[in-house]
Amino acid sequence: MTSRLPSLVRTPNVGKAFAAASVLVSIALTGCNDHAAQTATRAALVRTTIVQPRDRESSRTLTGEVQARFRADLSFRVSGRVVARIVDVGAHVNKGDVLARLDPAEQQADVDAATAAVASAEAQLRVAKATFERQKALISSGFTTRTVYDQAQEGLRTAEGVLEAARAQLGTSRDALGYTVLRAEADGVVTARNLEVGQVVPAAQPVFSLAQDGARDAVFEVYESVFLGQIDSRRVTLALVSDPSVAAAGEVREISPAIDAKSSTIRVKVSIANPPAAMTLGSAVSGTVKAKAQNEITLPWSALMAAGSRPAVWIVDPKTQTASLKPVTVGAYEAGQVLIKAGLEAGERVVVDGGKLLSVGQSVTEEGGQS
Repeated sequence: MTSRLPSLVRTPNVGKAFAAASVLVSIALTGCNDHAAQTATRAALVRTTIVQPRDRESSRTLTGEVQARFRADLSFRVSGRVVARIVDVGAHVNKGDVLARLDPAEQQADVDAATAAVASAEAQLRVAKATFERQKALISSGFTTRTVYDQAQEGLRTAEGVLEAARAQLGTSRDALGYTVLRAEADGVVTARNLEVGQVVPAAQPVFSLAQDGARDAVFEVYESVFLGQIDSRRVTLALVSDPSVAAAGEVREISPAIDAKSSTIRVKVSIANPPAAMTLGSAVSGTVKAKAQNEITLPWSALMAAGSRPAVWIVDPKTQTASLKPVTVGAYEAGQVLIKAGLEAGERVVVDGGKLLSVGQSVTEEGGQS
C-alpha cells in the first residue's frame, strides 16, 4: 500500500515559510517583553508630604432653644364650664392676675347651703346652751337628776360639734367658689393654652403653661456620640441664630441620664448667665463648646487608600524611592481631610496625589523633587 503524506511534507517551500514565520513571531515577542520591562521599570510621578503631627483644637456647635428654668402647668381645682378666658399665649402676667373663670353657680349654691347650715347649727347651739345652764342651776338646788343633767351637757357638746363642722363646710365651699377663678401663681409668660370659652374642663386638667420670669436655660438635644470626645470645660458660648452678635456665656447645668427613645438624643440644659433681652423665650440659639487639644495627623482625602478592608496610605522609602502600602487608623472624617489616629510616625513621607495607580515596590518620582 502506498502511504500518502500531507502535501506540506512533500513541499520544500512550505517548510521555509514556516521557519521564517517563527522568526518573525520571536522577534515580535521579544519586542513586547522589552516594552513590558520598560513599563515596569518606569517610575510613577506622585506628590508627597511629610507627616507632621500638630496640636489641633476643635469645637462643636449645636442648635437649641431658650426656655425658662421654672415652668408650671396651671389647672382649675374644680370642674366646670369656662365662661371667660382673659389671656392668650405669649401674654406676660403678674402673680395673682386672673387667667380664666368658670361658671360659679354650682359652687355658689354650695356656699349658700353651707351658710344656712351654720345658721341652723348656731341656733341649735343656743338652745343646747340654755338647756344646759338651766339643768346646771337645777342640779345645784337638787331639783333635777344627774341623768337629765348629763343629757343636757352632752347635747351642748353635740351642738358645738355640729356648728364646728358646719363652719368647716362653709370654708370648704368658699374655697371651691374661689377655685372657679384661675390666677397666675408667679410672674411669667403664658406659653400654652388648652381651653376655650364654653368648654367643660375637669379638675386638675392643665389648661395653661406658665414660664416663670427669672433664670433662663438653653436646651439642646445632643447625640450620644458628642460625649465620646473630651470636652475642655462645661462652659458654652451661646449666640442667637438670627443675630450672632447677640451672645452670652453659659455653663452646662444638667445632663439627662437617659436617652430619648424617639429621637435617640440626650437633653442637655445650659444655664445662661445674664441673658440679653433679645434672647427671649423660644429663641433659637447656637451653643459652641471647645474640645481639648489633641495631637493629630491631618491628610487630604486623596491620600487615603485601602489595604483589604482597612484604610491605608502609600509610604515612600527615602532610600530606595519605592512605594509601600501602610494600614492606618482613622480618627475622624472632615470636609476635605481625614484625621489619622494611629499608624503613622512623624517624618514619614506620604503620597497625597497619584497613588491610585501605584503598586507595592514600584519606584516613584516626587513632583518637584523631595520636599
